[in-house]
Formats: sequence, C-alpha cells, structure tokens
Amino acid sequence: MSKRIALVHAVMPAMAPIADAFRELWPDADCINILDDALPRDLQRAGRISPQIMARFSALGTYAANVDADGLLFTCSAFGPAIEAVAREQTFPVLKPNEAMFEAALACGARIGMLATFAPSVPSMEQEFAALTAARGAKVEIRSVCVPDAMTALNRGDAETHNALLAQAAPQLADCDAVMLAQFSTARAERAVAAALSIPVLTAPKAAVRKLQVALSQTA
Repeated sequence: MSKRIALVHAVMPAMAPIADAFRELWPDADCINILDDALPRDLQRAGRISPQIMARFSALGTYAANVDADGLLFTCSAFGPAIEAVAREQTFPVLKPNEAMFEAALACGARIGMLATFAPSVPSMEQEFAALTAARGAKVEIRSVCVPDAMTALNRGDAETHNALLAQAAPQLADCDAVMLAQFSTARAERAVAAALSIPVLTAPKAAVRKLQVALSQTA
C-alpha cells in the first residue's frame, strides 16, 4: 500500500518542484496538497510567527492527521518554530522543508551560501542551520543573499526572469563551499545558478523526499 504524504504549501510556486521530486523519486506516493497562500502576507504583516499563525499550523497538522496522512512535509521555509510545534503534536513524521538540504550542506565545507527570494524566511532558516551545526559540534558559517525581485517575477509567472535574477546574484557567494537555494520555489533555478558558479548548488525538494522515505521506512 502506498504511503499518503500531506504537503503543506504557503506559495503556489513551491508546488511544482516538490511534485517533480516525488514524480522522479517516489512516484507511488499518494500526495495531497494543502495550500494557505495567505501565510506569507500574514507573516510579513505580523513581523513574527504570531500565536495566530502557530494555531493555523496546528490546525494544518490536525487536518493531515484527519486525512490519514502517513507523513507531513511543509514546503514553506519561513515557519520553522511552527513546524517544530506540529512535529511535537503529531505521531507521524513531520519534516521541515530544508532539514535534508542543510545536512547535505554540512558535508560540503565550512562556508555555506544561501540564495533566498523571501526575506522573512532568512532569519528562521539561518537559526535552524545554526542549531543543526551546534548540535553536531560543527563550525560552519552561513551567508545569505536575498533576491526578492525574483519571487515577484515568479509570482507573475515569469520563471525565466526568476532564474536569471538568482543566477546574477549567485557570484556574490562564489567564495563559499556550496550554495543552497533556500525556498522550494527556487529549485527551478538550479541549472541557471549552477552555470554561474563552480561549487555545488543544493536544492531542498529531492533531499526532502529522500529523507521522508527514510523516516517512513523506519516507522513501517
């Protein structure tokens, strides 16, 4: 019997990259998509992960449980503490979007760059990365570059400009040992960014699918 995976999205452009990753790596997974595209606007308005946002994430976790999900993957990278709370509440595996990508980055060296398109996601991702490095006793520097105009282009359906803007910004991180593309939606720029750099370029969707497969195999 196939595993049912609930995918929670805060932006529509995140949906295609994770669908592509499942299609390639886990085609028999029964994926369901849950979209709350007001979350980014509400986060920007609140300036923090407010109690109301925490409550919405709790409700999303309950919804996943009510549809008999075997696992839950959030594709929205700006809400780490809220996702951690869901993981504490639910009995099935709950993954933050960038866990696996962060783990891969640690294997690349001590200087890691991150290209983002949604500024509010950067602090929580940097904190999450720092917590992972501290837990592993690693000394790794992370340096972030945010290109909000790329997200603006993608939201109006212009993926080509999105990819080009990220590629133009990428050389600012050329002295790093690897560069991570922060959001799921930025995975589509992997080839363009890689062409502008001579270091590894890491994306979250495929790594997340593989990590979820392992997590569910351990709970079978």
